[in-house]
Amino acid sequence: MTTTTVTRPPSTPSDASAALERGAGVAALVKAATYLVGFGVMGAYLAPRGLLDVQGDPAASLQFLLDNQGVMYGWYLVLYLVGGIALVSLVLGVRRRLRGAPALARTAEVFGHIWAGLLLASGMVHLVGQQAVVALAADDRATAATVWASTGVVQDALGGGIEVVGAVWVLLVSVAALRTRAFSLGLAGLGVAVGVAGLWTVVPAAAGVAASAFGLGFVVWFVWAGIGLLRGPRRR
Repeated sequence: MTTTTVTRPPSTPSDASAALERGAGVAALVKAATYLVGFGVMGAYLAPRGLLDVQGDPAASLQFLLDNQGVMYGWYLVLYLVGGIALVSLVLGVRRRLRGAPALARTAEVFGHIWAGLLLASGMVHLVGQQAVVALAADDRATAATVWASTGVVQDALGGGIEVVGAVWVLLVSVAALRTRAFSLGLAGLGVAVGVAGLWTVVPAAAGVAASAFGLGFVVWFVWAGIGLLRGPRRR
């Protein structure tokens, strides 16, 4: 009895590119989902329970944490760790799609990976800090409140108090998309608007409104970009 060996042809660069872009498309939708979870949990649970009211009061903020440990832990886990991991895949796929503008694509990739690293670092600072503060609060509430306030400043500085890194990434991606038509003009225009909103977060008086516009705009951008990446290269 003879055995026939079937040899599969090696994957081609185009196959690898398509797989990378499909992975990025899924990652973009995951990123959109993390933003929706973030806004949803804030609006439906955390804000009604008084999270915004305790800002600036270390003792009240600590008590809020102790009363809502599980939700706070899960919220930051999804927003920052899941979001940061998904962003790495998205950045790689977007760079591949924008290969027609190599200099811009490479520069955008650097900022995208920096942004992902900041998100991951921010999430880990919060999660480790939360565990340490909860343990400390059992013996020394005053010190725990001080540590929690300090943790919050570091976490916010890394992960969203100022959105410049993410803004620069999406601006570079959008400029490259306008040059190459790798994404639709509408998506590129939205990316420019989101990026400009992110840059405005450096202005304290405008930071609140700008951060909200940045986050909500990115939900739409991630969904739109994800669908475009899953569909494959545009026909120009």
